Amino acid sequence: MTRKIIHIDMDAFYASVEQRDDPALRGRPVAVGGRGARGVVAAASYEARRFGVRSAMPSSGALRRCPDLLFVRPRFEVYAEVSRQIRAIFHDYTDLVEPLSLDEAYLDVSEDRAGLGSAQAIAEAIRARIREVTGLTASAGVSYNKFIAKLASDQNKPDGLCVIPPHKGAAFVASLPVSRFHGVGPVTAARMERLGIRTGADLRDRDLLFLQARFGAHAGYLHRAARGEDERPVRAHRVSKSIGAERTFDTNIADAAELIDRLAGIADAAWVRVERHQARGRTVTLKLRHPDFTTITRARSFADPVRDRDTFLAAGRLLLDRELPVPNGIRLLGLTLSGLVVPGAEAQPALPL
Repeated sequence: MTRKIIHIDMDAFYASVEQRDDPALRGRPVAVGGRGARGVVAAASYEARRFGVRSAMPSSGALRRCPDLLFVRPRFEVYAEVSRQIRAIFHDYTDLVEPLSLDEAYLDVSEDRAGLGSAQAIAEAIRARIREVTGLTASAGVSYNKFIAKLASDQNKPDGLCVIPPHKGAAFVASLPVSRFHGVGPVTAARMERLGIRTGADLRDRDLLFLQARFGAHAGYLHRAARGEDERPVRAHRVSKSIGAERTFDTNIADAAELIDRLAGIADAAWVRVERHQARGRTVTLKLRHPDFTTITRARSFADPVRDRDTFLAAGRLLLDRELPVPNGIRLLGLTLSGLVVPGAEAQPALPL
């Protein structure tokens, strides 16, 4: 049976919640995050995105792009509560809900529990319910697999709906730039550009042996994706292995005070992702890379989950203190939370700043 998959993605979720709750912010460029020298943008409104402001961007860089940017401190407890309201709506239509973060999820609606007649009708009903209950907008992609549904949800943002039926899937994928593909980051996209691969059609025209020689274990995924193929089921319960952030410095840093300051910014960036995934974990791991590329990790585990950013940072600070001084400096610093205990968060790699 052909699956019927919906990918729901809230529109500029954190920033939209803030604009909903504070009318003075509506229609203005808003960034959720800290404004300080080591602050990080957790989310940006669409008004801010027009200036090139993006999540995970240092706040100082965001202000250079948009001097009128308004910063709002994140209220994760509010976002989590709104997310719970949204997920309750999902479960009115299916039990097969795979959350990816607070603001997006896959739904398998192959079984039409509500009797609405089509996956498109279900997606429209869910979007209407979300608007009615939360006052927020969501975009949706509807298709026969997860890969295309996620691409489709981004097609008509914000507040949009895109339906890609099976007979149009391969052509839809062929028309898109490969940089839109999940799993194709800037480095891989640039490498493909050098190989003359710019669109899904270009990728489809390369055979598997060509891709294996250049992309190794990633080749099979790319080969299938270019043909609109994805057999992954919607999994209702997923547990993350770790969530973190790391930064490679332009020059090696030996000064203890500066390293401690940089660690705080990295902890902020990591905790944004921890909160986005509603995750809590028992192990904090510090990662240090020396100028000779020797990499060490130091970890501390707790009996109870780490529940706030300050405790997370304090654990990282203690681990860092034990490694000081570092006369030759450090070229990379990272901080990760692992041993996660909350289902529903998708495994994520460390987030470069």
